[in-house]
Amino acid sequence: MQENVKCLIIGAGPAGYTAAIYTSRADLSPLVIEGMQPGGQLTITNEVENFPGYPEGSSGPVIMEDIRQQAIHVGARLRPGMVTEVDFSSRPFHCKLDDGTEVVAETVIVATGANARWIGMPGEAQYRGFGVSTCATCDGNFFRNKTTVVIGGGDTALEDALYLSNLCTKVYIVHRRDQFRGTMALQKQVLSTENIEVVWDTVPVDIVGVKQGFIKKVTGLQVKDVHSGEERTLEVDGVFEAIGVSPVSDLFKGQLDMNEQGYILTQPGTCRTNIPGVFAAGDVQDPNYRQAIIAAGAGAIAGIEAGRFLMGS
Repeated sequence: MQENVKCLIIGAGPAGYTAAIYTSRADLSPLVIEGMQPGGQLTITNEVENFPGYPEGSSGPVIMEDIRQQAIHVGARLRPGMVTEVDFSSRPFHCKLDDGTEVVAETVIVATGANARWIGMPGEAQYRGFGVSTCATCDGNFFRNKTTVVIGGGDTALEDALYLSNLCTKVYIVHRRDQFRGTMALQKQVLSTENIEVVWDTVPVDIVGVKQGFIKKVTGLQVKDVHSGEERTLEVDGVFEAIGVSPVSDLFKGQLDMNEQGYILTQPGTCRTNIPGVFAAGDVQDPNYRQAIIAAGAGAIAGIEAGRFLMGS
């Protein structure tokens, strides 16, 4: 079975749904393949306070369902499933779906996002969204005047710790080595910040918490000294895992230009890839910010550019 479309959008997070809104309003009749996690990473975020339009905050799933319904309202077609193969060697582009359908598209917007890397501790899933996070700028505000811990030793971990130090009474950094991997400027800043305490040569073991009915909260992080094997529990209210994210871009390797980490490269100030007619938006091409509103903005840019491309082709 073959289906011809003007615009195929691969991915259904803030970038994908926003691109669908813009391309729908441009009469491109986009087809959105929603993938394994419709709504993207925001659907595993319990509380969101920094997305415009929600003055009292909201949950990630609610926000994403609102954006999804807006895309449907303006005419986008949403379809569950996965894109399993793409051929960008010539226009129109050929993309195969897991149900056997071949979609032939005049333009493609890649909005597959990124996946946070999790350590895999036993209590991690249980308290995810209830004190365990991978985004300090997203969730740090919930821990004002409390104690938190950041796990990691690279730039992301150091930046997260510095951000949290302005909100929290105390911030631990747990790092498995005896020195950081982050840039020297960040190291100096962290080590000179009074309410940051570094726990060297230590690895996390498990997350400790309490559960009463539907209410769950983190109370500590169990850690182990890598030399002595001695274990102890740091009393904390929040755990931030800062060991990086992985862009979901394997499907496009060998066709779209990427950096060493797998982020799709786009021309500065645009969402244009190295293939004319193929655009990338959101966390799959943004290694810096990891914010839903920025992904949504990139989706708008990609949608506008896709329309302009078709007008000029």
